[in-house]
Amino acid sequence: MTFRYSLMTHKREELIDILSYVEESIQKSNIDDGIVVLFVPHTTAAVTINENADPSVREDIIQFLSEKIPRSRNYSHLEGNADSHIKSSLISPSLSLILENGKLILGTWQTVYFYEFDGPRNRTFFVKIISS
Repeated sequence: MTFRYSLMTHKREELIDILSYVEESIQKSNIDDGIVVLFVPHTTAAVTINENADPSVREDIIQFLSEKIPRSRNYSHLEGNADSHIKSSLISPSLSLILENGKLILGTWQTVYFYEFDGPRNRTFFVKIISS
């Protein structure tokens, strides 16, 4: 069962908590055990898992990647978003999660983030739930 979601990003780089979308998909699917696959069909965005208890973690991730992969550099890609393409490739446009007894297996502080690298934009992501 596949679910499609749209969201509007507001900054050039931001991490948006999308766990509620994933949980909504699980509830609608009526699947208790299996694999949940997230996919972002964009070359300048990604999905990842990280801490949600302290917002400074998101800021630190964004700052670190921006310092290591700066927007301005002698890139061959001249659209002004080469850094966004590199970051998307490193973080990954897809993610697989374990679904057990109707719940995602995540650590205490973990959540699922949509990572925007080239916003603001209208974005889409997919949640596919595969029964085991």
